Amino acid sequence: MADFTREEIYNRFTSSADFNEIFDAFSAAIHQGIDDLNLYRALFWNDALSADEIILFGEKLVRTFPRLAYDVYMWLANVFEAIYGPKDNYEHAFQYYDLASAANPSATEPYLGACDCYDPDLNIPPVDALIEFLKRGLEFVPDRKSLCLRLSGLYHAADDDDLSEYYRLKADESDGVLPA
Repeated sequence: MADFTREEIYNRFTSSADFNEIFDAFSAAIHQGIDDLNLYRALFWNDALSADEIILFGEKLVRTFPRLAYDVYMWLANVFEAIYGPKDNYEHAFQYYDLASAANPSATEPYLGACDCYDPDLNIPPVDALIEFLKRGLEFVPDRKSLCLRLSGLYHAADDDDLSEYYRLKADESDGVLPA
């Protein structure tokens, strides 16, 4: 396996359109033990890569450097949220927000990020799945107010005014951390 400098790896990640060149640079980075997430962020934004290829690299990165799991999953969710393609990538974004929440259940960002990619006209990701995701998050996040507000909005979108009002009142009960 050829060794590349960080600069060569970065250049291939950002400017190469050839999967084999990108794969060789990725393999070299992994082989060299490079765990700099900023370097891999450049890889994930390479628009020559398909969704499946981005997933391949992201999953391998997490298996190799498990301590990066939360950050990699959040980054992948953000990438898929921003990518427009023939398929709706919001499902991939939701999947990675879910994985990020599993890696760091007390972090609020995955739950809020998943809500931000909700499209009520297309019901993508499905409102029921988002509601269950946020309700699961209520068990772990210290600042539950923001999740209660989002739940209120999601229940409103699902035409359940009673639960919408319930979660709005729960959010109003405090200015921050809700009692368990």
